[in-house]
This record gives sequence, C-alpha cells and structure tokens, in this order.
Amino acid sequence: MQIQDLPYPDPGVPDARSGHRFLWWLFRNQLGGQLKSLAWGMLHFASVSALPFCVGLAIQAVVDRSGARLALAGGLLAVCCAGNALGDTFLHRTAVTNWITAAARVQQLLARKTAVLGSALTRRVAAGEVVAVSTGDVEKIGWFVEAVSRFTAAALTIVLVCVALVVYEPALGVVVILGLPVLALAVLPLLPRATRRADVQREKAGRATELASDTVAGLRVLRGIGGEELFLDRYRGASQEVRHAAVRSARMWSLISAIQVLLPGLLLVAVVWHGVHLAREGRIGVGELVTVYSSVMILTYPLRHFEEIAMAYSFSRPSATRAARVLALERATDTAGSRAAEVPAGDLYDPASGLLAPTGRFTAVVCGDPDAAGRLAERLGGHPSEQGESALLGGVPLDELPLQSARTAVLVQDKDPVLLSGTLRELLDVPASGAVAAQDALAAAQCGDVLAALTQGSVGADDPMDARVTERGRSLSGGQRQRLALARSLITDPEALVLDEPTSAVDSHTEARIADGVRTLRAGRTTVVFTSSPLLLDRADGVVFLHDGEVAAVGTHRELLHTEPRYRAVVTRETDEETAAHEERVPPAAGGPEQPPHGRSAPDGERTRKREKTPDDALLVDDDVLHRLEEIEETA
Repeated sequence: MQIQDLPYPDPGVPDARSGHRFLWWLFRNQLGGQLKSLAWGMLHFASVSALPFCVGLAIQAVVDRSGARLALAGGLLAVCCAGNALGDTFLHRTAVTNWITAAARVQQLLARKTAVLGSALTRRVAAGEVVAVSTGDVEKIGWFVEAVSRFTAAALTIVLVCVALVVYEPALGVVVILGLPVLALAVLPLLPRATRRADVQREKAGRATELASDTVAGLRVLRGIGGEELFLDRYRGASQEVRHAAVRSARMWSLISAIQVLLPGLLLVAVVWHGVHLAREGRIGVGELVTVYSSVMILTYPLRHFEEIAMAYSFSRPSATRAARVLALERATDTAGSRAAEVPAGDLYDPASGLLAPTGRFTAVVCGDPDAAGRLAERLGGHPSEQGESALLGGVPLDELPLQSARTAVLVQDKDPVLLSGTLRELLDVPASGAVAAQDALAAAQCGDVLAALTQGSVGADDPMDARVTERGRSLSGGQRQRLALARSLITDPEALVLDEPTSAVDSHTEARIADGVRTLRAGRTTVVFTSSPLLLDRADGVVFLHDGEVAAVGTHRELLHTEPRYRAVVTRETDEETAAHEERVPPAAGGPEQPPHGRSAPDGERTRKREKTPDDALLVDDDVLHRLEEIEETA
C-alpha cells in the first residue's frame, strides 16, 4: 500500500481484544511495507557499520605501503557511502509510508465504527476520548508500527557486526560481544517505571482533552449560566497535572538516554585500553585497532534504536489500548443481517412500546421522558444499541436487514445533529432517492435566512450552495443549524423519516411554517416526529402519547388535550397543582356549562359568567391567533 492509494478499499477487521493484539494486527497487515523497510534498513546500517572496516583497511595499507590495498579500501569506502545514502533515503521513505498508512488504517476503522454505532457511541464513550483516540493516539500507534522495522534492522546489524569482529579480531571481538548485551539490557529494569509514568501522562492528557472538548461543546451554555471560569479553572488544574506527569516521564527517559550514552562510552574505553595492550605486544596491527575502535563507536548509532523502540512502545501501548476499547464496541444487534438487502415499505411499528406509525401519514409522538424518546427513536431506526424487540417496517424486523438497508428504509435524525464543515452543496450531498430537490428541502425547512447568512459570511460565494459551513456550524445559531439538518434529512427522502425534536430551537412563527412545509413535502411518506410543540402536534395526522415507555393514548392533538390529563401536563408544562385542579373539575355536559367542583350547584348569577381560560384553551387561542397572523401576512 502506497500513500497515493489511500484510503484503503477495506481496512479489515481489527483484533481489538487488547492493545498488544491490535498493534500486532496492524503489523501483520503491513507486512509488505515492513519487509521493504527492513531491507532498506539493513542496507543503511550495514553500510554505516562497514565504514570502520574500510578505514582500518586503508590505515593498514598506508602502514604497509601497499597502494593496491589503499585503492581497494577507497573503492569499498565509496560503495559503503553510496549504500548508506541509498539505504537511508529509502528507509526514511518506507518508514514514513508505514507510519502514514498505519495511521490512516486506524482512522478509517474509527470512522467506520463511529458510523456503525451512531449516537450509541457517545453514550458509551466520552466524546473527548473519541477525539483523543482519533488524533494523538493515532500518531503514537503509527510511530510504533514504523519504528519496528528500523529496530529490527538495527538489531540484526549489531549481531552481524559482533560476529564479524570476532572473526576479524577475536581478542577484541570477544570483549565487544560480551559488552553489547549489557548495553542493550541495562535499561530494561527502568522500562516498567518509564512505561507506568508514560501511561499516567497519557491518561491525564486524555482527561484534559475530554474536559476541553466538553467545555468547548457547551461553551454557549456555560456563558449563559456564568460557568466559564469554573470550567476554565478545572482545565487549568488538569493541564498542570499533565505538565507534572510529563516532567516526571521525561526525567525517566532522560535517565535512560544518559545510560545509553554512558555505557557505550565505558565499553569504548575498555576496548581501547585492551587494544593498546595488544598492539604493544604486537598481537594486532594499528589498522585492526582502529577498525575495532571505529566499529564500537559506530555501534552506538544502531543501539539508539533500542531506546526508540522502548519509547515508541511505551507511548503507543496505552494509545492502542484506548483505540481497541473503542473499536471493540458493538451494537446490541450488530450483524450483517439475516435477510437479503431490501428496502421494505409499510407501517412502522415498535412492539416494545406499542407505537404504530401508519404508512404515508404524519405521526407525532409525545413522550415526557427525553431519554426514553431517544431510545425509542433509535429502535425505530433498526439495529439499536440495546437488546430488545426489533421495530417492524411493513412487518419486516429491521434488525434482520443489513445495517445499510435498515438505514436506507428508516432515517433517524438525532436531537443534536452534527453539521460537517464544507460548502452547503457538500453538506447536502447525501444518499437520496432523487425525488426531493435541495431547493425544495431548504424551502420546507425555512432556510431562507440561513442561506443569506452563509452567503454573507463566505467571500466570493455568489451561489448560496457554494457558501461555506464552518465546523459543526458554529457560526450559525441553534435554530439555523436545526433547519439545515432538517433540510439534509428531507433531501434523503427515506421510506420512513424519524425526527427527534427537529424545531426545539426555532421561534413559533418559523415552527408553524416548518410544520406545514414538512407535511406538504412528506405527503404520502411515513413521518414520525418526537415533539411536545403544540404547533407540530396540531398539524399531525395523529398523535401518540407515551407514558412509562408504552402507548397510553392515541388521537388528535385537540382530542388528547381534553381527554388525557397526563398528555396535557406534558404539552402545556402544567405544574402538579394545576393538574390536580383540572382533575377535580367535573367535565360539563354536552352544550352545558362547566360544573363547579365538590358537586355544588352554581348560583344563577354565575351560570352565565365567562368560564376562566385553562392552559388548553390558551393553546387553542394562541394557535388560532397564529393562523390569523399568517393570513394577514400573506394578504399583505
């Protein structure tokens, strides 16, 4: 795999049982790139390590006054330099390729897992942790994967050099071959402590990242309640903890680096001291002494890669563990589907709650518990994150369909949809039936002012579709983001569309127009809206009221206001005292006045008195007034 071939057609199925297994899986899936890096690394390190032999041969040729051997040494030296340059260049190239492709594979896996889990991901893993895994942790994992081949090449080179020294000059080679294992293993007792400190640093950094992400996401709310300084103080404290942990970790790694410099120096002193004695006794020549000395000095270069691989593993292991934890998450019904890929049609039914959304109708759902509403919306989309009975579309269990087919048949818009950065044209470029044009969807979602705001904020964008949408739509208001997300959902034109509080952040006048626009655009299609807005409820073909997770009443908005006190309490936001007062009243006979409480007869003077307005009356009056305002505006 080359960088220009990214992304992967299929990143594969990761072994997410542990961080170690995940790293090993990444290595195995890059075996070709690792072998290339190993080959170029061997050429590079072998060329560097052969330089002392060439220098020693040249010096001995000068001592022996041999021009032929001096020329041979010069030729070998040129070959080694060429091999060093070629090997170093392509080692760097292949190593960087391994790093980038490994990081890209992990990012693709995380993106695919995010798409599969949907809203269930952030309910099981903090959003900040997902951000930390997909950014900093990916780099650490890629670092270890690309460092493995360099370390292997360095280790093999050291073994070859030791064998060559023993063959070339046994008296000094034995000293080197006995001293090098001590150099390589001397830092092993310090690695567990360094690894623990690195783990603590990564953990604290992850918590600080999560805190920062959550603070930024809720910054507007924090400003509204004056909680900015509180959260900033918390982040400052978390940042200081990260700094202290990083300093403690750096101290340990600096100690390891010092040992890696000190011990080779001591070995070099020992080799020179012993070699001088051998040269005085005439047992070795000057060239041989220079060769062994230079070889030991050069070996400190590949030995450095022992420290690098230790650092890379220490930093990448907790990162790989975090990534594996996210990749190991599964939906409760995460299967390929036992049925063939199809898009069924018909009534949308949830057996767990008894909710029935007839095909081709606009059904509103009122649920007093927002969390229960979110779980029900997820069940209606098929493949929920929790075990339970599957929703049915046209009698077909959605969890038996492949995930792609289920999501094509039923589209669920979350309560807090995300807008990706890019142009408006790119934002609305989603899988769709083609029956709904972008302009029609934008008009139904009342996005006229949104288009004007985007055009003004984008320099040189004459066409609103070319206007830029900032990351998560932060330059737009909450209502504007909601309307763009609604337009995106309407463009897809699914068989069944489930909207969870799609107008909670817009004003009443705009909300009424959106209700009419959605009803008109979705005519003949199944639409389910979770809402408690009287404007949406009054325009629905039918309203379903859920209590304690089960269907408690079905009817129109106006019928349920008069017949279902619990429904009225949710829609009108009645207090307990107001609800109790309504329950105490005895409903009046048909066409007659309201009976006073406690069974007493009202005096004649009070029979003709105008009845006091109740919250449900206020809703109806306000609704009528709103319709009248719309008529006046259209006439004007």
